[in-house]
Amino acid sequence: MSEFWLKVDKTLKYHAARMRRAVRSAQWQLGRRPAQRPVIIVGCSRAGTTLVYKTFSESQALGSLNRETHDFWVDLHPLVNKHWNTHALDAADASVADRNFVSRYFYAWTGRTRFVDKNNQNGLCVPYLHALFPDAHFVYIKRSPGDNLNSLIEGWGKPDEFATWSDALPEKVGVEHGRFTQWCFFLADGWRTYLNAPVETVCAFQYTAINQAILDAKRAIPPTQWSEVFYEDLVRDPVGEFRRLFNEAGLPFDAPMQAFCENVLDIPYNAFSEIRLDKWKDGRNREKVERVMADVEPVARAMGYLV
Repeated sequence: MSEFWLKVDKTLKYHAARMRRAVRSAQWQLGRRPAQRPVIIVGCSRAGTTLVYKTFSESQALGSLNRETHDFWVDLHPLVNKHWNTHALDAADASVADRNFVSRYFYAWTGRTRFVDKNNQNGLCVPYLHALFPDAHFVYIKRSPGDNLNSLIEGWGKPDEFATWSDALPEKVGVEHGRFTQWCFFLADGWRTYLNAPVETVCAFQYTAINQAILDAKRAIPPTQWSEVFYEDLVRDPVGEFRRLFNEAGLPFDAPMQAFCENVLDIPYNAFSEIRLDKWKDGRNREKVERVMADVEPVARAMGYLV
């Protein structure tokens, strides 16, 4: 096919997709049916949440945008409205208007009333998301502090990927003696204290803040609507762990899903290097990680790790 006809084909598909979304949006408006039992993936940035999200997105029983949704949620609740203090949202931020807007958006894009969603800030917003969708099922991914901190440190060196949202930040960032001038991943209460801190100290703060927020929010979620998994167990037994997670979420785990999970670790979902455990111990950030391990020990123990 010539380049001209490739462009024609791409244009036709684009407009057809827009038309489908418009039709679905109109259909939703007629029935105004809220989303049902959405699956919300939560965890610290660089904890393996993308791996879990992409695997759930393969389910034929779920709708998925197959992309991060941080811009969508921040547009709904702009950071400026919270004085740039945090990405966190609580139950008081939820409204019927929000629920309808989110339900309509995901139905228009996916054609499903049940969807899966994931972004860096979801872990700070569990009370809000539960108030929005009381029947939501949450999947919490936990990763050992050493490897998670190592990956966060690496991520801070990739602002084009993890700091695209922070251009309008009203503070001057000088992390790691000014090496990093854009804030990466997410804002949690107290982040301004770390504007000029060593990068490992910032990452320890972020690891603690989001995991503690998730653990605190867990108390209000019915146990049948909550799943959690150690990233390390996913690496050791992806088929067994995903089968369990799918069953707990009330999703079929059929032969195609099993086949997908058998090879899921071969798919480089935003990985910086090969998937293996305890990478931090022979990596370039080992000394940095060791300096802050004591800082994250309380939350790591609460997560189930013996540091």
